[in-house]
Amino acid sequence: MNTVLVTGATAGIGAAAARAFVGAGWRVIGTGRRADRLDALRSELGDAFLPAAFDARDDAARDAALANLPPIDLLLNNAGLALGTAPAQDADLDGWRTMIDTNIVALVSLTRLLLPRLIERRGAIINLSSVAATYPYPGGNVYAGTKAFVRQFSLGLRADLAGTGVRVTSIEPGMVETEFTTVRTGSREASDTLYAGVTPMTGEDIAAALLWVAQLPPHLNVNALELMPVNQSFSPFHVTRQGTGA
Repeated sequence: MNTVLVTGATAGIGAAAARAFVGAGWRVIGTGRRADRLDALRSELGDAFLPAAFDARDDAARDAALANLPPIDLLLNNAGLALGTAPAQDADLDGWRTMIDTNIVALVSLTRLLLPRLIERRGAIINLSSVAATYPYPGGNVYAGTKAFVRQFSLGLRADLAGTGVRVTSIEPGMVETEFTTVRTGSREASDTLYAGVTPMTGEDIAAALLWVAQLPPHLNVNALELMPVNQSFSPFHVTRQGTGA
């Protein structure tokens, strides 16, 4: 039985991925801060789901929780967050730091910890980036920057791991309606307004893509996969009319 470690398995894409991988016959180690949600997934999915509750930013708690893991074939770095939609000049610096610590520092720390095991297993790494890594938008600032890092880090891993048999993929979704957006916008009402009249992707949609990548033949590597709902596309360049340099 193959084993995947899914970070941020308590909600959204992470929870959907846990269900999809267990349904496909994998064993899933699910991590997250909210132990009650992990326990609920354990009750739902049975012995194929192993909960590991810790804050991804706490190295000591992470190492203790993952000390006696079974062999891991796939690391799915899904945990991440976006805080606020304010322009950079009005943004909260603590929010920026929290996003950097969660989306970058925690991700690279866990990846480095597990790399020897993944190389030994000729396993795979899938990192959740975002279309925000490529297409800037107002209020994206540091969140988009962290996701650009995840994308470039994935490509760097791919280069360094050449010859080891370890595959590395950056998954880059657009609009996905999950709890993530409620946290980002600050309320359920704001999230509903954002998605009004749109048919966004779901956590299950992204989980299906993750499973597809994971189950490709071992000689194939998807470097990056960008997904958007049909309702979402690219904005034209923004042009102001306030004079030169405005």
